[in-house]
Amino acid sequence: MQNDTSSHQLLLTLGFREMGSLRYLYSALALLVYISVIMFNVAVISVVLLHKSLQEPMYIFVCVLCINGLYGSTSFFPSLIFNLVNHINTITYTGCLTQVFCIHTYLGCEMTILVIMAYDRYVSICHPLRYHSIISLFVVFKLVALAWFYTIILVGIHLVLTIRLPICDTIILKVYCDNWSVVRLSCIDITVNNGFGLFIGSTFIGPMPMLIIISYIQILRACLRSSKGFRAKALQTCTPHLITVAIYTANLYFELLIYRFIPESLNYELRTIMSVQVVASPPLLNPLIYGLKLKDIKVKILRLFQ
Repeated sequence: MQNDTSSHQLLLTLGFREMGSLRYLYSALALLVYISVIMFNVAVISVVLLHKSLQEPMYIFVCVLCINGLYGSTSFFPSLIFNLVNHINTITYTGCLTQVFCIHTYLGCEMTILVIMAYDRYVSICHPLRYHSIISLFVVFKLVALAWFYTIILVGIHLVLTIRLPICDTIILKVYCDNWSVVRLSCIDITVNNGFGLFIGSTFIGPMPMLIIISYIQILRACLRSSKGFRAKALQTCTPHLITVAIYTANLYFELLIYRFIPESLNYELRTIMSVQVVASPPLLNPLIYGLKLKDIKVKILRLFQ
């Protein structure tokens, strides 16, 4: 059965039905997480904006990461909580595509910002005398703009290829919409979509972590040639970024592998937890990791709450 995918009346069924009486518990947990995300990220953003001593490239990138986390969580949590509380299992096709765009741009920007932060750490540790001439505030804002522009263009093309597909099914396995969940509902050949997805994988999802690894190999080499004090300082600034990268890439690759190839192999509860975690964990953990590991931010946050 083909449907007119341009119609606002087309409804897609999300994977809420198996939650049963636990809906209210899940909605309370989701609300608690969302409030925590807002508080933690706003705290980090506030201290960076309010204190001139923190308006350095490294802290500005942390601030941008938190802003992106607020954007991503706001595209996900409000609709999730609303659907849980009101026992709604459906979403309009237009609403689904809007959520696809928001969540994918959020996830893409998360990766590009992490790559930029790795480059920032590389320049800071391997070329400290030239750091401020290479990573000026103007360069910082150009890199952030490039990260957003690059991601929006890729996601926009992906979405255009998805919109052209007729919908023959309405069941989405997740509690939110992503691009592959919509593409798999089509009843025509999706070779073009798969080809562009492979292109993104070969130019974005694969190379980005490799760029981070290359940056840290160079950082490790520099640390091995330096004093113990220099190594300790480098470790202090690099550890939060490494933890963030490890958590994000592990969640992202697991999500891609499971939902791309074997979506029905896991039971409903584990599948739902893993799909939610890739969206929800970065904006919750990033401000905690940087707030606890970077001394300057931690001190300023404590003063802010006092």
